[in-house]
Amino acid sequence: MRPCQKICRPARLILFSLWLVFFLGTGLFSQENIRFDDHFLDGALRINLYLVGEAREEQIIVHSIYQEELWPESKTNLTNAFNYGHYFVKVYEVSSNKLVYAKGFDCQFGEYRTTTPALNGVKKVFQRAIRIPRPKGRVNLVIESRDRQNLLHPLLAVTLDPDDYHLIRENPKSDDSVFEVQKSGPPAERVDLVFLAEGYRAEEQDKFLSDLKRFSGYLFEVEPYQSNREKFNIYGVFRPSAESGSDEPRQKSYKNTVLKASFNALDLDRYLLSEEGFLIREMAARVPYDAIVILVNSKRYGGGGIYNDYCITTVDNQASKAVFLHEFGHSFAGLADEYYTSEVTYNEFYPPGVEPLEPNITALLDPENLKWKDLLSPGISIPTEYGKEEMEKLQTERRANFQEMNRAVEAAKKKNLKEADIKKLQAGFQAKDKAIMEKIKTIREKYKDLEDKVGAFEGAGYTAKGLYRPMMYCLMISSPKMEFCKVCQRAIQQMIDYYSR
Repeated sequence: MRPCQKICRPARLILFSLWLVFFLGTGLFSQENIRFDDHFLDGALRINLYLVGEAREEQIIVHSIYQEELWPESKTNLTNAFNYGHYFVKVYEVSSNKLVYAKGFDCQFGEYRTTTPALNGVKKVFQRAIRIPRPKGRVNLVIESRDRQNLLHPLLAVTLDPDDYHLIRENPKSDDSVFEVQKSGPPAERVDLVFLAEGYRAEEQDKFLSDLKRFSGYLFEVEPYQSNREKFNIYGVFRPSAESGSDEPRQKSYKNTVLKASFNALDLDRYLLSEEGFLIREMAARVPYDAIVILVNSKRYGGGGIYNDYCITTVDNQASKAVFLHEFGHSFAGLADEYYTSEVTYNEFYPPGVEPLEPNITALLDPENLKWKDLLSPGISIPTEYGKEEMEKLQTERRANFQEMNRAVEAAKKKNLKEADIKKLQAGFQAKDKAIMEKIKTIREKYKDLEDKVGAFEGAGYTAKGLYRPMMYCLMISSPKMEFCKVCQRAIQQMIDYYSR
């Protein structure tokens, strides 16, 4: 193993040019069938990385490499068929320069780079662990990062030797409690899903097991998971925390928990994440896993999901089921957020004029070749009119009415008005709200026939203009029926097939 190093921008450009010439000459970007046993042993290398930087500069540093006993992922799908993720890990044999493994991923650092502090040059450090099959011989590990045009450029290149004595081969056994909820087949032929306990005290182990069964049950209530239940293995790993719950910085509430999960991630109060990237993977490795879900023992609304990293959700909020299904859509299937009116901390997360990587949103740069063209409803217009402008105007009126009511009530209380007078005051605003809702209902009825149609509905990816989603309703925006749209269902099915074939 050669010590890793930062690749400066000029060197990166030169390296990228050489990479491009090499790949175009050899055709290594093709989806060649790679035989696992020709190149790998049944084991894995877990590589702990530090990602450092801000909006204009990033650096990856290898912290440590652990040898794991099992490779639980597919042994037939080794060169990733999906172009998802703002980062890509690629493995090449030193002896032949042959690409033998590739996979895309995202991380919290990639999101941080779009925030205002990062744009102002504030550097931060994030942990991220990646995993590759255990190679039989020396390999070149390359990590690539996308620019604002979504083009990949090499960011890190190191040589790994599986016989290097620097590799950590310690016994992974611990005092964790491990649960096997469902075992339907060999790990390499199934989707292996592990749930990790966060913010559960030792005496709350039974609660975690109950929550584990409840949330895995939620997954199989919706399609396409429901029809593919036999393709999943379900595990749980319990490691007790000193206290229940999670950190809530804006509320000045802090808890001593195993994975240090915290609200206010990227300075957004409802956004719940853990920055313990190394520990998450070490804990998950107690069982075979392809995907990770962290269950947080809290009643607050919140969660998060990062592609090929992890999904996290609180367990005791009335919206926890929807949050879990939504966030797992991010982490497992690489789905994008389809909502566009909620507060976020990103700045142009999707650059104008660039087609998003995710399968369920589009910039509609080529309407004749929409990425879900084969699923379009016959005769539907592209883009699809669905009363958006009228609806948004009414929703704005409704919010303004609500805010005005609150101000009026506060003023009335300061004047010590009687409760009956305050209720009479509120009734006027409530009557106005009811009238607005009737108008909204009329618009919804007008476009009701579109609810089950696949088209290109403007408003997605945190922006009201210029990005489009496939259907009016979906768990990636809001779904009265608690279901994914047809395009998201297909993307999820493709990911299930990728891991379970």
